[in-house]
Amino acid sequence: MEHLFNNSSILAWLRYYAENTQVDLQKVKIIDITRKNKNLIPTVESHSEVLVFTEAGHADIFYRMWNAGLGECTVWYNEGSDPSGPILSRPLKEMINRGINASAAMLIMNPKARSTYKIGMSNSAFTRGSIRYVGSEIRAVILSKMHLDLADNVCTIGAASIGVEAAMAAPEGTIIAVEYSSSDRKTVEDNANQFGLHNITILDSVTDENLADLPVPGITMMVASASMEKEIECLLRRNPAMEFVIYTLDFQCAASLPAILERYGFEEVEVLQISVSKLNHKHNMVAEPAPWLISAFHPAPGQE
Repeated sequence: MEHLFNNSSILAWLRYYAENTQVDLQKVKIIDITRKNKNLIPTVESHSEVLVFTEAGHADIFYRMWNAGLGECTVWYNEGSDPSGPILSRPLKEMINRGINASAAMLIMNPKARSTYKIGMSNSAFTRGSIRYVGSEIRAVILSKMHLDLADNVCTIGAASIGVEAAMAAPEGTIIAVEYSSSDRKTVEDNANQFGLHNITILDSVTDENLADLPVPGITMMVASASMEKEIECLLRRNPAMEFVIYTLDFQCAASLPAILERYGFEEVEVLQISVSKLNHKHNMVAEPAPWLISAFHPAPGQE
């Protein structure tokens, strides 16, 4: 596939900004949002200098960044499609009513950028909707058990906030978020829009047909349910070598899962329980629901 921006044009834009701004080329993060699954907002949040390649359109691109708290960023740009001519600079908060009128590159400077993704976001950051979000501390443990890399493909089932955070932690990968309720799918979609995430695919069920044309997941995080075994079977048909993390609040389910997973050929089965208590306004420690997490790995055929 021929892309709008090739190596030559990227180098030309880099030279243009190097000659006209104080950009440090050693720190520049390059992102081409004309390509699929590229997340602009999390990239700008975590990098002090981002060179963004974009096509014409994106009428609300600056409003979305401003709404995400990036209004103090500075945007360097020109009025054409070529890396030439006068260069302009404005605070992002003054550009919220402006779209992109030409295929070009813009440089976004974020002095408050974090160099790392902040795992375990506060529940208040998520869109209010039909989903009751798991506590941020528990979500942080779940994500740590998933050991996500930048380009991992992940499947989440009934785990909306995990899918949203996984999309940030694995920006070069694809997140397949399965939610059986239409209202829950809408909430995941609202969160994806709020955080500017383009690497989430939302499904209504786990079937061979639904997964056929999607990237093959290497990690699955699911909330235990009555359909869990059918989902495991389907996912293993898609990828026989897969890691699973399963969440449940049911002790009997947690106790039975090791035998079920071993029957399917899983190895390294681990069961742990997470307990979190918080001080309330009456100065009493209140225990939150204490889930069990069951993690396991299914080796590829011939690697058992």
